[in-house]
Amino acid sequence: MKKMLLAAMLLCPWLAAAELAVAVSPVKITGQKAVVRLEMANNFTTKIDSARAVAFLTDDRGKVLGGANRWVNGGLRGKPGLESGATNAFYFVITSAKPFATTNLAARVTFSRVVLSGGKLADPV
Repeated sequence: MKKMLLAAMLLCPWLAAAELAVAVSPVKITGQKAVVRLEMANNFTTKIDSARAVAFLTDDRGKVLGGANRWVNGGLRGKPGLESGATNAFYFVITSAKPFATTNLAARVTFSRVVLSGGKLADPV
């Protein structure tokens, strides 16, 4: 019985509620620029004062072709955060010294810092 329970626990995916839900759109390429659109939804019960993210462009072999590190919400004076229950869009623009050799690029986005109202840090993972 214990073995069956353990096997069921390992085979069933764990559901986790994302407090900051992020959807990454496909990369759009224009000359030497690649644009990555993020759609963010704040599911926290408090406002997100600021959030910092890193975006990397990879080709079909997984080679990193470029990247950017930006505050996607708040982070700067005069830049508003994201209220609880609100949504927002952010565009990463990643430039290259020469035109991209392929249009089959993927974006990998990771949040490195999420600060909630009152200065409380949230786990970005």
